[in-house]
Amino acid sequence: MTPTPHDRARGPLRSAFLTLLAALVSLLAATLLAAPPAAASDTAAEAAPRAALTEITGFGTNPSNLQMYLYVPQNVTAKPAIVVAVHYCTGSGPAMYNGTEYASLADRYGFIVVYPSVTRSSKCFDVASPQALTRGGGSDPVGIKSMVDWTVRTYGADTGRIFATGISSGAMMTNVLLGDYPDVFAAGAAFAGVPFACFATTNGSEWNSDCANGTVIRTPKAWGDLVRGAHPGYTGPRPRMQLWHGTTDDVLRYPNFGEEIKQWTNVHGVAQTPAATDSPQSGWTRTRYGGTGDRAPVEAISLQGTGHNVYAWGMGARVLTFFGLDGSGPAPQPPAGPCKVTVTTQAWSTGLTASVTLTNTGTTAVDGWKLGFTLPAGQTVTGGWGATYTPASGAVTATNAAYNAAIAPGASVSIGYQANHTGNSAAPSAYTLNGTSCTRG
Repeated sequence: MTPTPHDRARGPLRSAFLTLLAALVSLLAATLLAAPPAAASDTAAEAAPRAALTEITGFGTNPSNLQMYLYVPQNVTAKPAIVVAVHYCTGSGPAMYNGTEYASLADRYGFIVVYPSVTRSSKCFDVASPQALTRGGGSDPVGIKSMVDWTVRTYGADTGRIFATGISSGAMMTNVLLGDYPDVFAAGAAFAGVPFACFATTNGSEWNSDCANGTVIRTPKAWGDLVRGAHPGYTGPRPRMQLWHGTTDDVLRYPNFGEEIKQWTNVHGVAQTPAATDSPQSGWTRTRYGGTGDRAPVEAISLQGTGHNVYAWGMGARVLTFFGLDGSGPAPQPPAGPCKVTVTTQAWSTGLTASVTLTNTGTTAVDGWKLGFTLPAGQTVTGGWGATYTPASGAVTATNAAYNAAIAPGASVSIGYQANHTGNSAAPSAYTLNGTSCTRG
């Protein structure tokens, strides 16, 4: 068949069209290959709205059907820390969110809070079964670990700054999480809990009356072996532990506090004799083991005359100090070298001023410092300069200002404070710089 003029014209047009189409396909492919993947922040923004408690589903392996609630602050930091806040019996994730200040602290410091929530009828966490007391054994710890893993993946969280805290049943779970997953959690804070495995049962019961009544007494090594047995063969660093208990607790009785101290000092291989003892608040006795600074391996706070409801608003800030999330950085201040403190006071009937000179007598610079000292009884700081002073009485920590954080070898900084007194106007007798004792000048 002889082609018509129209057919002859259509051939070149088809060829040109196919050439153009091929070029467009190549260009599209190149554009797709060159396009960057979605940023973690974009994915995170879709996962949960900012500054709102949000339930997350499908977060991973969850053998006991826990619920996961998440709080992401509006201004979450890059590589944020994670705090797992674990509720008490009869509680829930939302109740823990509403009843503690961790969300507002997250707003201030940029970390993420995970609130696990029990769905079983008791609303208590499983801290008793063999599955719960074994790494990867099943039950609640596995579900909570999945929540942590999901948050790390979704928000690019810092795996070196994952923490757990809880109240009552949540405090017991904090002990369990640190025992099962020492490679996941950097530290924990347990309010009115019991040692790891103290509640252990094999008959399916969630309650252990002997432990609750404080009659389960073991040697430090026996307690430590229970923790080590949860993850056999693990030889890495162990999470630091902060413990809180009221002396008149009638639910999980006070002897459990001493047993927890025995357990975690043994786990850390430090002496049971406190390295430091002070009273940060009236009626409180704080002991630190294996170190004297804010982030000792084990810190224990006993509250005289306080019952089972030991947690009070404001304690979360002290937890953050122990965790290292209160703005002073993700790790403890480095130990200082030799230091000297010279102090002079001027007193009158009910008040005084103290002028303090801190000298770095070592050979390396100090970059960021905390000067610790204990005020004599009856003295209360009312103001100061050159540092921030907290708390106002008892064991006080003076933290550097922005302009005087660095102290070169041989250099000094001058700070001071005003205080009221009830008769004793003496200066403190001892000082520590980032946990290291200073000589008095």
